[in-house]
Amino acid sequence: MLFRNIDLLDEDFNLRRGQYVGVRDDTISYIGEDTPAEDYGEIYDGRRRLMLPGFFNVHSHAPMTLLRGYAENLPLQRWLNEKVFPFEDKLDDEAVYYGTQLAIAEMLAAGTASFTDMYFFLDGMTRAILESGIKCNLSRGLTVFDDKNYEQTGAYRDNLRLLDEWHGANCGRLLADLCIHGEYTSTPKVVEAVAAQAKARGVRMHVHLSETQDEHEACKQRHGMTPAAYMQARGVFDVPTTAAHCVWLEEEDFDILKEHGVTVACCPASNLKLASGYANIPRMLRAGINVALGTDGAASNNNLNILQDLYLFAVIYKGYYRDSTLISPAEALYAATRAGALSQGREDSGRIAIGCKADLCVIDTDKPQMTPMTDAACNVVYAAQGADVCLTMVDGEVLYRDGAYMTIDIEKVKAEAQRHTDSILRGL
Repeated sequence: MLFRNIDLLDEDFNLRRGQYVGVRDDTISYIGEDTPAEDYGEIYDGRRRLMLPGFFNVHSHAPMTLLRGYAENLPLQRWLNEKVFPFEDKLDDEAVYYGTQLAIAEMLAAGTASFTDMYFFLDGMTRAILESGIKCNLSRGLTVFDDKNYEQTGAYRDNLRLLDEWHGANCGRLLADLCIHGEYTSTPKVVEAVAAQAKARGVRMHVHLSETQDEHEACKQRHGMTPAAYMQARGVFDVPTTAAHCVWLEEEDFDILKEHGVTVACCPASNLKLASGYANIPRMLRAGINVALGTDGAASNNNLNILQDLYLFAVIYKGYYRDSTLISPAEALYAATRAGALSQGREDSGRIAIGCKADLCVIDTDKPQMTPMTDAACNVVYAAQGADVCLTMVDGEVLYRDGAYMTIDIEKVKAEAQRHTDSILRGL
């Protein structure tokens, strides 16, 4: 495909007007002001359109679209124990398949090209991911509340399948991570065993870390160290890790994350809604920690429109720290794109550059809120809506365009998701 006369945000998120962008197979092979000599096939008219790298949602629980609007106005532990866990006990692979498809449809419509997910029922999830064509780093959520060994858990068996059957599937669009749900939902010996497996298999880790003050302080009481220090001591950070939330980090924690190259998955909407607090993102950025952006699940957000989280990421820390210079539009966009790609180990994505994967989204700038275009990056961060996205491309394949899905039967998915949720609620 050849994008003709399209505006774009370059690697530094500066506006370049009237560009040609040629996509050959899964890669960006031409960027310039002149018409390329090569024939790229279909021509896309880019007038009144703005191209960005596709967004990366680096912390989600996709099937929790089925719980949208169900578990509300509760603190985290009551939210989990009274609402979420009982609902999840009624799930099966078919329900998870449709919940995941619904999540992917929502993400694609808002420009997300790849997501990092932590959940279970892998047969349903992998089927939905592979059919859709989206990119995903998938991990099987692991919780252990007794003294069993890792090898005795269902997660161990699922992880072997994830690593052996699905890692690298669909030309690398689906990658396997390993997961510890959190310090408070696991045991030291299981954490160490999962970390050792990740290191032996050369894959990444995904964990919840210091999401709430209660979780953070309880870890210190149990182990005499913060969750970050605990995960470091158990070997989790010996492999590249994405740590979700990181709201209650202490002094030494920032050094630990920086030293080990841990990516922080900041989830501003979820942290606000569950009253978890405000992560010290400005300090993380000053320390050189890779900070990326996540929506969390639809049960705690309640949507997967990453542009909403992008806006919150860019404004709430200004207000909380009373410094309007914090978090520039370029820093916010980097968190939503390139930082997320790096967190997934996708070095060849997250930016518009020749040789990079064609993971792209296009925003309609012919909208009242996008006019005038005084500063394109500011317009995207502070004014754009998810509904302004008119095209999402993954590995050179258009998956969403002008309200239509190329790989998802959206009407069937919506109906089946509603049916499964209604059935589960009747059984509770």
